[in-house]
Amino acid sequence: MGTERKTRRKECSWFGFYLALSLVGKHVVAQIRYSVPEEVKDGTVVGNVAKDLGLDITSLTDRRFRVVSGSKDAFFDVNQNNGALYVGRNIDREELCQGSGACLMELKILVENPLEMHYVTVEITDVNDHSPSFPEKDQRFEIAEHTLPGKRFQLHTARDPDAGINSIRTYTLTSNEYFTLDIRQSDEEKIPFLVLKKSLDREQTSKHTLLVTAVDGGKPQRSGTLNVSIIVLDSNDNRPVFSQEIYQISIKENVPIGSSIFVMNATDPDEGNNGEVEYSLGKTLKKKVYDIFDLDKLTGVIRIKGAVDYEENDIYKLDVGASDKGQPPLTGECRVIIKIIDVNDNPPEIEVTSLSDTVSEDSKLGTVISLLSVTDKDSGVNGKIISSITSDVPFELKPSYKENIYSVVTKEFLDREQVSHYEITIKATDCGDPPLSTFKTLSIQIADVNDNSPQFSQNPLQFYLVENNVAGNSIFSVSATDNDLNENAAISYHIVGQGTESGIISFLNINPDNGQISALKSFDFESMKMFQFQVVATDSGAPSLSSNVTVNVFILDQNDNAPVILYPVSSNGSAEGLEEIPLTDHSLFGLDRYTGQIRTLRSFTETDEAEHKLVILVKDNGNVSLSATATVLVKVVEPKEAFASSDVKSAAKDDEENNVTFYLMITLGSVSVLFLISIIVLIAIGNMPEDQCMSDKP
Repeated sequence: MGTERKTRRKECSWFGFYLALSLVGKHVVAQIRYSVPEEVKDGTVVGNVAKDLGLDITSLTDRRFRVVSGSKDAFFDVNQNNGALYVGRNIDREELCQGSGACLMELKILVENPLEMHYVTVEITDVNDHSPSFPEKDQRFEIAEHTLPGKRFQLHTARDPDAGINSIRTYTLTSNEYFTLDIRQSDEEKIPFLVLKKSLDREQTSKHTLLVTAVDGGKPQRSGTLNVSIIVLDSNDNRPVFSQEIYQISIKENVPIGSSIFVMNATDPDEGNNGEVEYSLGKTLKKKVYDIFDLDKLTGVIRIKGAVDYEENDIYKLDVGASDKGQPPLTGECRVIIKIIDVNDNPPEIEVTSLSDTVSEDSKLGTVISLLSVTDKDSGVNGKIISSITSDVPFELKPSYKENIYSVVTKEFLDREQVSHYEITIKATDCGDPPLSTFKTLSIQIADVNDNSPQFSQNPLQFYLVENNVAGNSIFSVSATDNDLNENAAISYHIVGQGTESGIISFLNINPDNGQISALKSFDFESMKMFQFQVVATDSGAPSLSSNVTVNVFILDQNDNAPVILYPVSSNGSAEGLEEIPLTDHSLFGLDRYTGQIRTLRSFTETDEAEHKLVILVKDNGNVSLSATATVLVKVVEPKEAFASSDVKSAAKDDEENNVTFYLMITLGSVSVLFLISIIVLIAIGNMPEDQCMSDKP
């Protein structure tokens, strides 16, 4: 059994070695081996990991070393500054490792900045700190005097927890004429037998006292003794005999409690009570054996009475005795070796040894975010593990050269604006039948970097501003958005101008925090119809990103100019108080409201006044209507008198009349022109787009 276990371990070691040769990755770790005797003082330095890794100890500043937590790591610790590996507490090899094989402890050393995992194997060497000891100080045999020479009696087996040369090497027996000592090798144990070399004579000596000494191979040697008492009896001269001295059976670890696993059978040729056999387990077995196995003393059936766990112990050795009921009773012995067969009753375990739960979105491909190891307590194919990432994420598992050690790395570029959080589900499945699986979920947050510039909803922007705005008031606002977070998305605004438009920005002010734009002057449609400038939006990232937008501002007209009458000069720019305008005679004259023509409504009579005074009112069609007035004087002249007077009127009088006529013509023409202008303005306002009309409102 021991040879098979060694062969299996060797095959696993070669398997791991070839696997390591086949793995290619960025994070190759070193394998370091040290040895240290057991029982050394706390603080004893085993070796320097930094030095053995080829690191310059004198230049270590920000690199740190630590032992990753594990089941046996507490026995050792590492100086985080210089990498010295030292003993943390007392080491008892016999407590840690049973048997004579090499006692190896594997440590995981994590080196930071950059993050590396190294594996250190420490062999605990044995010192001869235990003496051989027998389970009992005395052993008693009752031997019939007719027992033939050559009869063998199994002695208690001494035990020495030390290993190798420090374990038991031989047994010695005090010199006597009746007994000799024979040592039989069984696996790793030496079993002493007392051999009768000369027939006993109870009448000469009824009791023999012998001293058996177990000696180890240490320097200096240590030993333990067993007092053997031989009681010489008469009669019953046949002992029960088993068909074999050693039986080997195999059972599965999940065998049900109460199951019968083997039947012992010993025969005794004697008759009556001397041939009746009772079975019993040896008294010096480990307590666990009595908790798991039960032997029926009459039938010899071995049954399971406690849980069998391969991971706790894979082999049990039972010493079974068969005694007859003779006087004195005779006993035969044999050994039953029970091998435990592993079944797949343990799922894999996933241990996260290191995790960066926040990853920058600009991380390079292959960036390591976590280190983990998977283990399975089962053996053989039941302990072989297949690991994978089951979720659809931009990460993958990279195997290490050491079996079942993995790193989680990025396999695609990350974008926080698309996905800000990932749940990475890792599945570990063994190769048993049926297979068992374990899942582990890593929660990863993606950290923002400033990779998005502010953006305006459209470019260019158009705004309509009614003239005569109040200086200092807000006229409109611009807004940009940034898909980044926090400072990377904090936007400030400022205005820039180009060429001929650069002067206009001196009359504008923008709130850098919210994009509100105020005019520092009042604009006049009659002076400026539109202007253009640019607004730049800049985020607060490092380095900052920016974008700009062109803003076109159109000035809308307001009815802020009253009509102007060029002739006559006696005009009033206000319509107030003109609701009742006195006319000479409403029945004589009429006024066309669109053309401004003054015409007579009837013929003049002798009773009509010779001179008439007309007041003309001109109004526009603005929201708030503006107006102007003019006074027209009309003189009535008889035709005959006009021709007669042409001979007697002086040149001065003729000139005066001609001037009056000229002024009347100018007045009529001016009114007509103003009327046409009003019509054109009304048509233009009627064709104005609805959104521009809306912007006229305060």
